[in-house]
Amino acid sequence: PIDKGRTKGLAVSAMHEQTNMQLDQIKQQVELLAAQAKKIQKRVEISEDIYLADVGFKPLINHIYHLYEKEEGEKVLSMIAPEEWGRASKLVFVATVKLLADHTWDILASNDEEEIEI
Repeated sequence: PIDKGRTKGLAVSAMHEQTNMQLDQIKQQVELLAAQAKKIQKRVEISEDIYLADVGFKPLINHIYHLYEKEEGEKVLSMIAPEEWGRASKLVFVATVKLLADHTWDILASNDEEEIEI
């Protein structure tokens, strides 16, 4: 004789296990997409800051630069890295960036501790 209750119970249990696994995969994908969206938004913010910043030179593609903020709030793009300043600087480090061929900026380092690496 077949125990119908036990058979149905095992089937329902297997169904829950399978759907929970699929839901976990979707949740991981959503978290990855959210992290990617956050990283893109940060790139947009930094890029806007750079294009509004005081730049005393023509940035070259594939070169690394450093974005700082002055006490007055004005941003400045520099070729000098934070560790290269010979004296105490009144500039606040914002980001280290690299100019890409499409004239967008890749953020290599940032003072934003919440930055997510993907």
